[in-house]
Amino acid sequence: MKMNKMAPWVVGLLVVTGCAFGAYRYYAAQQAAVKAAAIDTIAVTRMNIKSTVSATGTIRPVNAVEVSSKITARIQTVLVRENDVVKAGQTIATLDGKDYEAEREQAQYKVVNTKAKFDRISYLYGIGAETKADYEDAVYNYDTAVSSLAETESNLAETIIKAPMDGVVVGEPQTPGTMAVQGTSNPTVIMRIADLSSKQIKAKIDETDIGNVRVGESATFTVDAHPGQTFNARVSRISQTDVTSSWDTSSSTSSSTSSSTTSSSSSASVIYYYVTLDLDDTDNLLLPGMTARVEIRTSEKPDALVVPISALKANTSGSYVLLVNSDGTTTEQPVTTGIYSDEYVEIIDGLTEGELVSNSYKVVTTATTTSTKKVSSGGHGGPPPF
Repeated sequence: MKMNKMAPWVVGLLVVTGCAFGAYRYYAAQQAAVKAAAIDTIAVTRMNIKSTVSATGTIRPVNAVEVSSKITARIQTVLVRENDVVKAGQTIATLDGKDYEAEREQAQYKVVNTKAKFDRISYLYGIGAETKADYEDAVYNYDTAVSSLAETESNLAETIIKAPMDGVVVGEPQTPGTMAVQGTSNPTVIMRIADLSSKQIKAKIDETDIGNVRVGESATFTVDAHPGQTFNARVSRISQTDVTSSWDTSSSTSSSTSSSTTSSSSSASVIYYYVTLDLDDTDNLLLPGMTARVEIRTSEKPDALVVPISALKANTSGSYVLLVNSDGTTTEQPVTTGIYSDEYVEIIDGLTEGELVSNSYKVVTTATTTSTKKVSSGGHGGPPPF
């Protein structure tokens, strides 16, 4: 009878206990879901990954020449225009040669005059009527006159400007009437001729990336003139000195104070190296001077295990990721990295496909532990993110 009176209380207690336990489980599940939702998670996956080096360069012809004059004279005629195709040896311009024609006539008269004197003195010297000194003077004067004539004839020939190579006239040539000035430092450029059948890119690569670039590596690039179109290129040459030859201090004439200031400024500046890439332009769409945005492919891994670079972190022990557990907590998981792409990093060891990692720098967690999973030693394939 007593047991029958207690039964409702026991049943009620069991019901209350069951409800409380169920509520707790539901609350715990909701909290775990909230924690998991607070963490931006991403699954470890496999994909083809490639590492690239980015650079900006200028398109230019492989072979080009600036046509200038070896003499100073006024341009008389220009026989070609911009975009005209020319052949090596073709006459492309003429200079006013009146002054040089007059010089040639004077040189010819002097040759005739000195030749007559030489013949007369040579005869007299042969019969003993002239001294050896007079004979030698006559020989010298005649040889000098001949040399002067050859020089004036050479200058007159330089009034005819010929194309030094096959190619296309790029840019507007100088107009007739312009004074063409000779010189080795700053001569007047009459026109430019370029072989547009073969072009290249001269790009600047940061010193932190130049060690990853090799001759023969393939590259792609884009230009603003053809949006959405990608062109191919290949590394053909890597300069052995930086663009400013900053290492060469032999010409420095500054004082010790100035030198120290310059040295400090140089150490803070970025060092670049020129890299030349041969490009493929069978449709002749690319023009000299266009800016090319280049991506040089330095390495590639098919079906690599990867995580986003944003998920990778670093401490004094090396690289790690935050492995997301089933209860919403995270674990610091050491990893060994391989190559880096723009967005992803290869994981050589430390993770398996399908595991979830945190992809956020602000992680909500109440239980962070250190994993004891073994990670093989090895260098990083690139700099870890902050």
